[in-house]
Order: sequence, then C-alpha cells, then structure tokens
Amino acid sequence: MGASIPSSQHSVVYGRKTIDFSLLYCDRKTMEIAVCPDASVVVKVPLRTDIAVVEKKIIKRARWVFKQLNYFKQFDPRTPKRCYVNGETHLYLGKQYRLRLEKGGENAVKLSRGFFRITCRDAPTPTVAKKLLSDWYSKKAQVQFAESMERCWQKLNGLDVCRPKLAIRRMRKRWGSLSEKGTLTLNVDLIRAPKECIDYVVTHELCHLKHRDHSPEFYKLLESLVPGWERMKQKLELSMV
Repeated sequence: MGASIPSSQHSVVYGRKTIDFSLLYCDRKTMEIAVCPDASVVVKVPLRTDIAVVEKKIIKRARWVFKQLNYFKQFDPRTPKRCYVNGETHLYLGKQYRLRLEKGGENAVKLSRGFFRITCRDAPTPTVAKKLLSDWYSKKAQVQFAESMERCWQKLNGLDVCRPKLAIRRMRKRWGSLSEKGTLTLNVDLIRAPKECIDYVVTHELCHLKHRDHSPEFYKLLESLVPGWERMKQKLELSMV
C-alpha cells in the first residue's frame, strides 16, 4: 500500500465564481467530489494524481457543485430564532416537541405526549421559559453525552490511546473539539440531535486521538468506525433546522 499525502486547500475559477476545495490523496482508484452541508467541497483522489487533472475534473462538474451548494443554502440559518411561546417547536434527540407554558406549583420542564410542558410558579414568560428549558437541556446533555462516550469509546479498543475527559459547553460554530490536553468538548446544543448523530460527533473527535489532522488516515479510521459517515454528517446538519 502506497504512502498517503496530507490534505491541502485549493481553488479553481469557473466563470466569475471560485470553488474552494480540500484535496485528499487516498489509496483509491477513482476520484470523488463531495459537497457537504457546511458548504465545504472535499475531493478525494488516487495517490499521485496530478493537480491539473483534479482541477479539470472539478471545472467539468462545476454546475453540479454549485447546484449542491445552492441546495444546502436553503437550510440557513440552521437554527431559526426562538421566541419561547406556546406552540413553538423545539428539538430533543432529533424529535420535535411543542411548548406548553403553564402556571404551576414549581418551575419545571417535563416531556409529555409530544409537548415540553413548562410550568412556572409565577405567570410564565418567554424569558423564564428559555432559562428553564436551557437548564433542562444542560442536565439531559450530561446524561446523554456520557452514555454516547461509553458507546463510542468501545469502538477504539486496541488503538492504544488514552480516554479523554468529557466537557460540555455552548459553542457557536462547532459540534465538538478535542484539546491538546485530552479534553473532548461537546456543544450542549448537540442534545437536540438524534443519538446516532451525537455518536458520530463523539467518534469523530475520538479519532483525533490517533490522527490530529484531517489526513487520509483520519478519514480511513473514521470510515471504519462510522461507515458512511458523510451521510450521518448530512443528517446532523439537516436535522437541526
């Protein structure tokens, strides 16, 4: 098996537009062009493929690339602004639930028959509802993310890596990250995604214990642990609308 080459960033011009893409040299026989939901373009090519050949292929498929990019634009912004009023839908583990704000004996959030029932000791307001639901999400994230870590860590048996600590916080642009000191941080908003998507993010970050960059070796490991991970990544992005 030949040696692989680290990924690199390139661009080609098509008319008045530019296509930026990540180039991955892999041990494969054909070229693959993929457009991801985050508007990134990833091109996988056989080892020692000339860059001129790659650029020619991308230009040939430029209309298709732009068609895919336009398709994903319709899902922006991913998360519409929430008002925290009766009837508004919110996600939990990939499922939609409507808000039902009520005055009750305690400040609490409960899932019941397709609703987030939010009770408040005083008259319920959007501000109070937002705070209560945010706290509820955080508590659920602690439990669900820990369970996901247990499931995903089992896949890495035999890779001779140390298990990272788990941290949870709100992040603006990332679902997860792995620090140099060995802490795997997950975005608390990921609690809104399906469990299999949470597992995908956790596994993705765990793969960085073995390969710190997004090299061909990284994607090979990720594919072995999450076959068809591109589809799972797309499901994550589209399910969070």
